[in-house]
Amino acid sequence: MKDLIAAFPLGFVATVRADGGPAVSPKGTFLVLDDRRLAFADIRSPQTRANLTADPRVEVNFIDPFRRKAVRVAGKAAVHLKGTGSFSDMLPRWQTAFGDLARRIGALVEIDIAAASEIRTPPYDDGVTEDEMIALYKDKYGKVFP
Repeated sequence: MKDLIAAFPLGFVATVRADGGPAVSPKGTFLVLDDRRLAFADIRSPQTRANLTADPRVEVNFIDPFRRKAVRVAGKAAVHLKGTGSFSDMLPRWQTAFGDLARRIGALVEIDIAAASEIRTPPYDDGVTEDEMIALYKDKYGKVFP
């Protein structure tokens, strides 16, 4: 699961709005911190930050579009604002991974993982191999982006 997140760090973050409704927002700056934590950089996410400050429950989905596998992570988030010790301690990882983009980070959102699971597309149940899935979707996306 860590390899999938490292290869496809775009996570779809689900939070709870003030009215109790769901909110989903993609974040492309995820890094795996260790076996129990991951985090993303908040660059332009005032609503996600507000939702997590009010209610730290979060779920994130990561998708490998070629293997047709996904990872679902649930946990509680902590928002580390720029200028705090936690932010300063964590920031070098984003500077290494994202270069100049790291200058625009206003907060780092750390997720303490309570549960994680892999999701697989149904054709795997029928015996389709990972190599077959990759070939199929490379061909499909190759037609979209020749």
